[in-house]
Amino acid sequence: MNNEPSTALLMYIAHRAAEARVFEAVRAAGFDDLTLAQCRLGQRLNQDGLRVTEIAARAGVTKQTAGALVDELEASGYVTRRPDPADARARLVVLTERGHALCDAAAAELAKVEGEWRTHVGAAAYDAMRDVLVALREITDPYR
Repeated sequence: MNNEPSTALLMYIAHRAAEARVFEAVRAAGFDDLTLAQCRLGQRLNQDGLRVTEIAARAGVTKQTAGALVDELEASGYVTRRPDPADARARLVVLTERGHALCDAAAAELAKVEGEWRTHVGAAAYDAMRDVLVALREITDPYR
């Protein structure tokens, strides 16, 4: 039996470290009313908006859990719901101005983290790792 951690575990560890840094940074930037669960759900949003059922599927949670988290994000002013132009019965969850500011703060911290990783392993190794992860996305990310 190999005592070395699996590649999947190593990717998860790196992800969790980045997630923790970003979460700390956005809270320090004034978005201190957020929970980690709300942030994880918010990562699934896009510019066009998504239905709660789509957010739930992407986040791997129940529709009820996603709905409750979206309610909390909406109450805090990060998202709003608007009619889906493709289906008048459905509603899309879209980022507000405050939600976009949150995303900007998160992206800035994530850029710092990735810059540190690039410096630590070297540009060539970092670029190669990124290329491999992008290639793996073809078979691991049903929402790409």
